[in-house]
Amino acid sequence: METRQIGRAVTRNEDPRLLTGRALFVDDVNPQGLLHAAFLRSPHAHAEILSVDVAAARAHPGVVAVFTADDLGDYWQPGPLLVPPPPIEGMTFRQRCQVPLARGVVRHVGEPVAMVIADSRYVAEDAVGLIAADYAPLPVLGDLEAAVAPGAPRVHADLPDNVAAEVVQRKGDWAAARAKAAHLVRRRFWYDRGISSPMETRGIVAEWDARADRLTVWDTTQAPVVIRNGLAGMLGLSERQVRVIAPFIGGGFGPKMMMFYPEEVLVPWVALRLERPVKWIEDRLEHFFATTHERGQLHDAEMALDAEGRILGVRDDFLMDTGAYNPYGLTVPLNSQCTLLNCYDVAAYESRFRAVYTNRTLVTPYRGAGRQHGIFVMERLLDAAAREVGLDRTEIRRRNFIPADAFPYRNEIIYQDFAPLTYDSGNYGPILDKALDAIGYERFLAEEQPRARAEGRHVGIGVACYVEGTGIGPYEGAKVRVQTSGKVTLATGIGTQGQGHYTAFAQVVAEQLGVDTRDVEVTTGDTDQFDWGVGTFASRGAVVAGSAAHQAAAAVREKILRAASRHFECDEGDLILEDGKVGIAGVPGKSVPLGVLAAASNPMRGAVRAGTEPGLEATSYFGPEMGATAAGVHAMVIEVDGETMQPTILRYVVVHDCGTVLNPLILAGQIQGGVAQGIGNAFFEKLEWTEDGQLQNATLADYLLPTALDVPRIELHHTVTPSPLNPLGTKGAGEGGAIPVGALFAQALEDALDLPARGIEITEIPLSPNRLWEIAGGGD
Repeated sequence: METRQIGRAVTRNEDPRLLTGRALFVDDVNPQGLLHAAFLRSPHAHAEILSVDVAAARAHPGVVAVFTADDLGDYWQPGPLLVPPPPIEGMTFRQRCQVPLARGVVRHVGEPVAMVIADSRYVAEDAVGLIAADYAPLPVLGDLEAAVAPGAPRVHADLPDNVAAEVVQRKGDWAAARAKAAHLVRRRFWYDRGISSPMETRGIVAEWDARADRLTVWDTTQAPVVIRNGLAGMLGLSERQVRVIAPFIGGGFGPKMMMFYPEEVLVPWVALRLERPVKWIEDRLEHFFATTHERGQLHDAEMALDAEGRILGVRDDFLMDTGAYNPYGLTVPLNSQCTLLNCYDVAAYESRFRAVYTNRTLVTPYRGAGRQHGIFVMERLLDAAAREVGLDRTEIRRRNFIPADAFPYRNEIIYQDFAPLTYDSGNYGPILDKALDAIGYERFLAEEQPRARAEGRHVGIGVACYVEGTGIGPYEGAKVRVQTSGKVTLATGIGTQGQGHYTAFAQVVAEQLGVDTRDVEVTTGDTDQFDWGVGTFASRGAVVAGSAAHQAAAAVREKILRAASRHFECDEGDLILEDGKVGIAGVPGKSVPLGVLAAASNPMRGAVRAGTEPGLEATSYFGPEMGATAAGVHAMVIEVDGETMQPTILRYVVVHDCGTVLNPLILAGQIQGGVAQGIGNAFFEKLEWTEDGQLQNATLADYLLPTALDVPRIELHHTVTPSPLNPLGTKGAGEGGAIPVGALFAQALEDALDLPARGIEITEIPLSPNRLWEIAGGGD
């Protein structure tokens, strides 16, 4: 019998290299003659540039070159619009993209103004300090409501106002739903900004080989093929003249999908111009300003319900802080708008969002990519509605779930993949049941919480539901080859940032070819190894690239069986693939190694049959018709110190449905990591700004990240509703760990402190001990 590989908890193929320090990261790349870059960045959130004097910097020993916007000539161009908005009727969209170096005006703190190239980073940084830049401050916009007020100063003077985009989407008849409602619940919700804080910050090394007439770029990008194509066009090179390598990357989380950062445009240009390799590595302070942010939304929402607590309709009107530029289009606010519907049967929905230009760092997707906001609004509305109607918080959710027989479920509004939002499959009741059973919900409310309160302890429970749109197109590809050694190679165009691709993809291929997962060598993120691909984002790697790998491996399997049937002179149906060999069923010892068949499939002499392809290899591309919808429930028991308002998570349960599980060990790591980031976003991480746009806590001493002491061990369970949209039946799982945590924290903290009994609700995220103390009215 052939051994199943999919579904096994195989340890990661990549870990030996990572754990022994043999993995290549961008900062490990040090070509001979390497130069280093540093940037003068704007100290102002909004200002006119009066002058930039670089003479002293150019004269500094060890400095090779200094560039301002005027030195770039025709190369100075705004960056491309990465994701055009979908065709939504009546939409307003005003594109303004970042530039390589600021010219005339700076629009956020940290925007690059000049670039220094020197023999070392130390010399480059010293020379940056010698640049004399003179600015005239302009009015600063940070508050969203102030930014859209009539007569507000404009971030972009050529626009009539600060509205970057306005989109209205409707489903059903909200006005009619509201008119017949027995209960109306209205709230205002605020979800503030945060940063991604990967272990490895951004970086890029570029080397021009004049003899080979070729540029090689090592980049911490999630989309190496797109970077290759873009750089080739900007630099006037053919795509074959540009090789982009995304090696091991210490966390991406979405901001490394952003293209093209100013540094990403400038470093290759300078390497080409100077014919010297150039490196830039973002320092931790720069990360707070130079890498894109996320979150920052203000929602005014209303829910209409009947007397039994069934949702009749929802209306939401929200502002989103898009920062100074909007190269990522409408991905984040569309995700918020669509994901708000969650796993519930909502007949009427009316939603308007306005994306707003402000004098802050750009906003692009960060793990969850707007889904957190929508889930927070819906889950908090349901918590308030449960109290209004007199239902248990879990019962109101169960009462409104989309029925299991209603899939595919059509939400009608347009999603970020340009298609009407449709849930392909799901069954939400069993997910909730399993979560409540695992957390001991009824026992906690009946026994544990009363006992704790009698002891003077503040202990509460939270339950939050979510959906996650995953696995969107357009496509990914994969090439599978059996080598003459019997080993198998797989190459794909996506990058990897710790998701376990080297293992999960190997399992997909190994299952088809009857080899061990360790015998499949996976290459990602190298445009010389695979020409085409879109990137790693939106929880799509396993779904889209994994399906391409499956299809390519299936095609190779057919070639193997065809070759082996000729070798043995038997029917293909009599053959089995296992242990790296092809054998005849029921005939022990009668087998041929895959390597022998691979060699025979590429003969040096002799004739071959018409239509024969050499080698045992195949390339396949897969593009889903729409995204696959994963779902889950998080449940948490939390205790709050009544004096300090410091929370301690006592238990944390996740029940997740991502369709077919490729590797439960890797999935557990994805969920655990997502929950850790969700906890940070919910309670620790908050950017603090002054009115003039200065960030006050741009260090890891002041911007708090959760540690191992704050993140509990997650109890993880699964349900499975396979997706009909791909051959593996799988759905993405990269962001589900993070998406509902804000809503979960708010509910559990309310419960622990018994805030609703005092008429107090939590309507904002992130929180902190001092903010929770203020909300609760001063603690004990």
